[in-house]
Amino acid sequence: MIIVPHFIRTNWFLCGILFAICLASTAPSIGAKGGILRPEITVKFLAVAIIFFNSGISLRSEDLTRALVQFKLHLFIQGWTFLIFPFLINILVSLMKDGPFDKLLLQGLLVLGCMPPPVSSAVILTKAVSGNEAAAIFNSAVGSFVGIFVTPSLILLNVGSAVDVPVSSIFVQLSLTVVVPLFWGQLIRRRYRTWLERNPIPFGSIGSVILLLIIYTTFCDTFSHAEINLDFLSLISIVFLIVILQCGLLWMVFYVTTRPWLNFEPTDTTALMFCSTHKSLTLGIPIIKIVFSGDPGLSVITIPLLVYHPTQILLGGLLVPPLKEWMYSARRNRYMMAKHV
Repeated sequence: MIIVPHFIRTNWFLCGILFAICLASTAPSIGAKGGILRPEITVKFLAVAIIFFNSGISLRSEDLTRALVQFKLHLFIQGWTFLIFPFLINILVSLMKDGPFDKLLLQGLLVLGCMPPPVSSAVILTKAVSGNEAAAIFNSAVGSFVGIFVTPSLILLNVGSAVDVPVSSIFVQLSLTVVVPLFWGQLIRRRYRTWLERNPIPFGSIGSVILLLIIYTTFCDTFSHAEINLDFLSLISIVFLIVILQCGLLWMVFYVTTRPWLNFEPTDTTALMFCSTHKSLTLGIPIIKIVFSGDPGLSVITIPLLVYHPTQILLGGLLVPPLKEWMYSARRNRYMMAKHV
C-alpha cells in the first residue's frame, strides 16, 4: 500500500501522461478544438505565453546571454530542422514510393519534414531534464520565426505546391506569445531577483503541469478526428513508422552530439535532441490547410503531422527520467576526469 503512492510521487509526470491520454480517449470533445477548454485560446495563446513567462522569470539573465552566442549549437539545430530532417524524409519517401503505402500519406510525410520546430514542447522538456533551457528558448523562437519564410519554400521544393502564408499575423502571434512574455519575465526577475532566490518557486513543476495540459488537449484533438478517410491498417502503419522515425532521429542526434570532437555539454545534448527532432502543429496545420485548400486528400495529408505531434511529446516525456540521469552521470564523469588531469 505504501509502494504505490511512493511510485506515483516519484514518477508523477509519467503517471500524469498516462492519465491525460486515458482521459482524452474517454471524452475527447472536452479538450478538442472548440470544446469546453477552448485549447485554440487557452493552449495556443495562454499556455504558451505562461511557458515563456515562466522561463523568463526562472532563467538567469547571464545564462540567456551566454546562450545567444552558442553559434555552433544554433547552427546545428536550425540546420538539422530545415536541411537534414527534410533530406532524411525525402530518402525515406523515395524508398517507400513503390510500395503499398498510401501516396497521400507519403506526401504528408514530405510536408512534415518541412515544418518548423514547435514553440513550447522542446522548451518544457529541456527544462524538465535541467538541460540548456536558454538555448532551447532561443532556437524554438528563432526556428518558429524562420519557419514562416523557409517552410513555404521547402514545401514548394519538395511537394511542388506554392503557398502564400499570412506572415504578418503569424509574426504578431509569435511575438505576443513568445517574445513579450519572455521579456516581462526577465524584467520581473531583474527587479525581484533577491526575493526569488530566497523564495524558490517550483518553475519546473509549473512547466510540467502545463505540458500535461498540452498533452491532454493534443490527444483530445487526435482522438476527435473521426472524419479521416483512411483504413485501419494504413493508420497503424503510419503510427508505427512515425514512432520508429522519431526514435531513430532522437538516437541520431544523441549519438552525433555526444561525439568528443563536437565538444557539446550534456545539457546542450538534451536541448539539441528535443529542438532538432520536434515539429510544430500550431504553425504546421494552418500552413497545410492553406497549401492544400480544396484538396480532397487534405485530411490524409495532415495525418503524419497529427500523429507526429503527440508522439514527440509522449516520447519526450518518457525520456525525461533516463535523460536526466544520463546528464547528471555524464557531467559527474567529466568533472572527475577534469579533476584527475
